[in-house]
Amino acid sequence: MSVLEVREASFAYGRREVFHDVSFSLRQGQVLSVIGPNGSGKSTLLNCLAGLLRPRTGEIFLDGRSQRALRARDIAKIVGYVPQNQAFVYGYTVRDFVVMGRAPYIGVLAKPGRRDYEMADAAIEAMGIAHLSGSPCTEISGGERQQASIARVMVQSPRVVMMDEPTSALDFGNQMRVIGMIRRLASEGYAVIMTTHTPDHAIMLNDTVALLDRSGALRVGGTDEILREDLLSEVYRTNVRMVYVKEVGRMACLASNPDAVPGSFAGDDTR
Repeated sequence: MSVLEVREASFAYGRREVFHDVSFSLRQGQVLSVIGPNGSGKSTLLNCLAGLLRPRTGEIFLDGRSQRALRARDIAKIVGYVPQNQAFVYGYTVRDFVVMGRAPYIGVLAKPGRRDYEMADAAIEAMGIAHLSGSPCTEISGGERQQASIARVMVQSPRVVMMDEPTSALDFGNQMRVIGMIRRLASEGYAVIMTTHTPDHAIMLNDTVALLDRSGALRVGGTDEILREDLLSEVYRTNVRMVYVKEVGRMACLASNPDAVPGSFAGDDTR
């Protein structure tokens, strides 16, 4: 059974439709990379899947149950969500912030126990930020906050992990660590959804890709089916080439010279 299923969902802000007729399912151990241009609605789609927004039409099912019938606490036990921008108002330490991910399993007036903190420490170590465990979240960098947010979701022990552009504030090395962590989560049975502006991330994850275009249509398929030069060039309105790079043993998504004429590529023989 699918852990997440979307049936003909649509969403609009007032009269402005963001996406329409979205249908797909996600099983445990599967990774879905959602790509698309700025303003296409990737974050809005993720917010609907996480239960933060309600679709205008259609249904979303979590573990076979309609999301509309679930309480917020029930959704939090199934879905872990890492937002694109995590606001920190209070100076919680990184460790205390991460252990808050255990909230769905702790009583209203109860405090985190030893096991909860052990899980938090393990997640912090896995993200490579153990040296920041006692630091206030208000005094660490944006990239470090993103890593702390991912650790917080890990201790939530959800079945579906949703990440809205988790690599946007990270340097190249930490981007690769996040991609590696997503692979590990999938190998451990988590279903993972990640939005990204970088098609190469979807190539490296090599699973399922969803392309959301400016019209609000969502195409879902395998890497080879969706990451095609014609589709990407049309959606991103720039000339895109998929090139095999022998030195790294994989395909790479490359854009042509920004001054090139749309529809042609540098090096093409136009005579």
